[in-house]
Amino acid sequence: MEIVQATSAHVDKFIDDLPELAHSTGPAAYDYQFLSRKYLDPVVRSSWATEGSLFGFDGCRLAIEGDELLGIEVGWPGPEFLLRKKGLASIWGPLIEDGTVPQDDLAEMGKRTYLASYLNVAIPRPVHYIHALAVKPEHRGKGIGAALVRHAMQLGKDAGQRGLHLDVLSDNPAVEFYRALGMQCLAETRAPIPSEHGCPVEMRMAVDF
Repeated sequence: MEIVQATSAHVDKFIDDLPELAHSTGPAAYDYQFLSRKYLDPVVRSSWATEGSLFGFDGCRLAIEGDELLGIEVGWPGPEFLLRKKGLASIWGPLIEDGTVPQDDLAEMGKRTYLASYLNVAIPRPVHYIHALAVKPEHRGKGIGAALVRHAMQLGKDAGQRGLHLDVLSDNPAVEFYRALGMQCLAETRAPIPSEHGCPVEMRMAVDF
């Protein structure tokens, strides 16, 4: 296994893997924000192919073995998070024009995403922030996730950052995995309206370098 920076050459090769990997990191939150996989999947696919967006390949590291994708780590310096959220704006036009996302549903997704944003506390500037970490089910338990996290830590250290941060829903078994890697919970946040629709408490976990 090796961990590599994703490039444009990986876009078409792994584009069908990205939606499931992204959804697995927070099913309740994504189902609430995007109404269903019907909308999440094309958004993630479009974002994966778009540099500077939330799931853009340029912000992703891949765990691969031969031609097989095992897992991903999507992350960047803390301040990039908001810039990459804004970077999603460029993908909505084509999805609306081709009828993939109706205007009414887009408006509802915008409302829900705004409400769910209160689950995420502010990201400090000098940290590496992991937006998504996922390993395919058939490859879990082999140390791939830990290798991706340690690789992200090294990226942060090499960039002169002071630590690593991520957000994880409190019902995710990965909470104990992150604790085993030395991370601790800095904050627990609840957004009342999303909570009524099944979104658990979000935990900001971190480790200093």
